[in-house]
Amino acid sequence: MREPIISFKDYTYHYRAQAEPTIYHINLEIFKGERIIIVGPSGCGKSTLAHCLNGLNPFSYPGESTGTLTICGVDAAKSSIFELSQSVGTVLQDTDGQFIGMTVLEDIAFSMENDCVHKEEMIRRTYEEAGKVSLVEKLEAAPHELSGGQKQRVSMAGVMINKVPVLLFDEPLANLDPAAGRDAIELIDHLQKDGEKTVIIIEHRLEDAMHMGADRIILMENGRVISDSAPEELFLSDRLIKAGIREPLYLTALKYAGIHLTGEMHVERMQDLMLEENHKEQIRKWFAERKAKEPAKEKPEVLRVDGICFGYTPEKENLTDISFSVREGEMVSIVGKNGAGKSTMAKLLCGFEKPDKGNLYYEGEDMSGDTIKERAAHIGYVMQNPNQMISKPMIFEEVAMSLTLQKLPEEEIKQRVYDTLKICGLYEFRNWPVSALSYGQKKRVTIASILVANPKILILDEPTAGQDFRHYTEIMEFLRELNEKGITVLMITHDMHLMLEYTERSLVFADGRKIADTTPQALFSDPELLKRASLKETSLYELAKQCDLPPESYIRAFIEYDREVRA
Repeated sequence: MREPIISFKDYTYHYRAQAEPTIYHINLEIFKGERIIIVGPSGCGKSTLAHCLNGLNPFSYPGESTGTLTICGVDAAKSSIFELSQSVGTVLQDTDGQFIGMTVLEDIAFSMENDCVHKEEMIRRTYEEAGKVSLVEKLEAAPHELSGGQKQRVSMAGVMINKVPVLLFDEPLANLDPAAGRDAIELIDHLQKDGEKTVIIIEHRLEDAMHMGADRIILMENGRVISDSAPEELFLSDRLIKAGIREPLYLTALKYAGIHLTGEMHVERMQDLMLEENHKEQIRKWFAERKAKEPAKEKPEVLRVDGICFGYTPEKENLTDISFSVREGEMVSIVGKNGAGKSTMAKLLCGFEKPDKGNLYYEGEDMSGDTIKERAAHIGYVMQNPNQMISKPMIFEEVAMSLTLQKLPEEEIKQRVYDTLKICGLYEFRNWPVSALSYGQKKRVTIASILVANPKILILDEPTAGQDFRHYTEIMEFLRELNEKGITVLMITHDMHLMLEYTERSLVFADGRKIADTTPQALFSDPELLKRASLKETSLYELAKQCDLPPESYIRAFIEYDREVRA
């Protein structure tokens, strides 16, 4: 009989600052060499479970536990955070918060310096681990200068250098473009098989996390484990839907076509899916019954970018000859690989940076000379990293700050803040300190702090990163309501379904240039363009190809039908 490498027995954890426990009566065993994916709604206890594994609970976040947690034969309650770090290596969602060294080499070698490893041995092992994650050429670079995918690889190398048996990844895909996310999952797969590691992945993007498969998926809700099963068993049930978790898109598409899912179809991954001819015919029949939506009438131009060039330093140009226009009431996605210039473009629009060449126009008027404050009256910006935006200790104060500065009546401020917090799923936390929130909850606070001011143009950098499907839907439906009232929305995103479902137009960036201005459906039907933009085909594209259907039209039909069903 196998001995588990991790064992929870009737385990409960209660933060000192909260009235009730966050996780209850957890009974869970994880064995050596397994790959486990943990999913669940925001606030269900996933991060708390992870913090118990790596020792952050109770050493960094004080609280009390009952029951037992054993890791590699050690009772976690009687251990130290240092001892647990020898067994569990953690790669955080916010990799910037994990860096210690001034260079990649220093960061990877940090733990060996603490252990007083001889210099020659330290350098040899650092190069060895850097080679495994393809970072040898970046060893002299500063970690903060790297792309999102490269930063994650630095963190991986830093935890692997201790030869830990368990690797814990907290939302490894949240800040990565789709191609980089696929590469990250493939790298995790390689590292696991090469070193016989046990891998635990906490992730909202379940379909992407399943790219290389998993042994089990743990589904959590309200602080409890409600399902522990093989992927196929879970996908054949309705547990994900009931818990408010988005199932893989190809499964939804099959159900819409009236296909009954069975084990013989191998539904755990799109690349394993086996469809019979009658199944394909059902999908073709469903597609034939769909009618194309009438295109919307064109509205006046509200924003124009004309020949913009910009570089953070004189030696390198980060954006080259960028031109596009946005019409009133449009909902536009800005997509492309990490480091392509998307966020830089947003900073130029908001006035945080000034272009070296070119002009910016708002409703036909040149706004190149406007101050940040003057632009903020028209353009609201929600940054990707919530920690860079939050300045108040309490949630209510943070969301109310812009209204307070306008000296609005106290009752109006209160009502507008409460209404916005309800939309963003934060009303129950209105009197909480920001420090008590998860990364995803902080993200919602920053969105609320901008939405409360009612800007005419809203720019959001990765608005749904780290959000579960329910909160993703609430935020996006709220943004759609604002959009229908005339607010123009620009979204920088790596979420392919978001751009498909909510935007009719995509601006595609690569290497500091705009390489396409097209519809999301056309984009995801163009493999060459996807490759240049570091995106990837969706499972809907693969399903359409299997059924000999035009991918662009099929994807559009699915999105429109899915929107109707969910509405």
